[in-house]
Amino acid sequence: MVAPGPTSRAFPGTPILLVEDDHGDAVLVQACLGEAGIGDDSIIWARTLGDALGALARGPRCILLDLGLPDSDGYAALHKMVEAAPNTAVIVLTGRQERDGVDALTAGAQDYLVKDTISGELLERSIRYAIERKRAQWAQAQLHEARLSAAEQARLERGLLPKPLLRRNRVGCETYYQPGRAAAVLGGDFFDVVETADGRVHAVIGDVMGHGPDEAALGVHLRVAWRTLLLAGIPDAQILPSLAQLLAAEQDTARRYVTVCAVTIDGRGAMVRVAGHPAPIFCVDGEPTYPDLAIGPPLGVTTASADVWPDNRVPMSPGTSALLYTDGLLDAYTVDNTSDTLGITELIDALRPCLHAGDAAATWISRLVESAPRDSVDDTAVVLLTVEGR
Repeated sequence: MVAPGPTSRAFPGTPILLVEDDHGDAVLVQACLGEAGIGDDSIIWARTLGDALGALARGPRCILLDLGLPDSDGYAALHKMVEAAPNTAVIVLTGRQERDGVDALTAGAQDYLVKDTISGELLERSIRYAIERKRAQWAQAQLHEARLSAAEQARLERGLLPKPLLRRNRVGCETYYQPGRAAAVLGGDFFDVVETADGRVHAVIGDVMGHGPDEAALGVHLRVAWRTLLLAGIPDAQILPSLAQLLAAEQDTARRYVTVCAVTIDGRGAMVRVAGHPAPIFCVDGEPTYPDLAIGPPLGVTTASADVWPDNRVPMSPGTSALLYTDGLLDAYTVDNTSDTLGITELIDALRPCLHAGDAAATWISRLVESAPRDSVDDTAVVLLTVEGR
């Protein structure tokens, strides 16, 4: 009886799938596996490709594959095996010329062995290296995927969270964004701030219902459309109806709805239009208040019409701030699901000491989000607009 060799210590209990229709060759390979310290209880022997594909459910770490099977022709078995078990190392067993083995590597195998030259030591080393090569390939694929995801994340971030376009210093602006899930692609939250040539400062914040790249892409469309409409001189009252028309044109089988809050600050204060979105919190002399505003439905719920989203005029004297946010922030402060305030009261209570502390807005906004009693599963976007002059 042969004592277990280094293979059993290197990958103990590793199932090896041997796919070989010739009994003599199978016995030879099993003997070499035994010399390498892999016992019969760790060897799965399949005589056909069909049986081998079924045996993949047992989770082999390495597949020893003969190319001359009765139910496959040429490299068909290798192609099907690589496709069915993309994370499993494959070593081709060939009795033909060396060129067959080289072609097998091109077709997706990690190594090849000529049957007449197989020994226990050679087989042990080949299995070990094949598993490591497959692991390295998997790590490289994961790295490539992570880089693609990071590039996608950067593109979406540029589209959803642009740099505010402010020409003067009459209105200060601070923004904040936090994804709702670790390592997640940005969701459908978006915001923008633009000062037009007439000196008015416009801000928008919105949330596409749902998560994922489709919602993020739609958010980018709506955000870019909002900025384009403003810079084209479209009247404020027509902005939300125009966005609703764009949303209707972009709808597919998965119907989506979008909540939006739009604010325009001029010399008379702020004009606020709300489409199913949480209203801004206004902060005057360090005291935050939640205004009683007329609110219209989310975009996508009703026919686009300027009358659907009423105008709300709110005074904004110098020193007054307007906090715009998405419902991820409310979700983080909703500690009692039976409450009618949906986190508003708790958010205002947490906001008050932040305002009184006198810290820079960028500091207390992040603290307001990070110190919330709950971790929100939704994305959180925040925009703070402050009328300067005090």
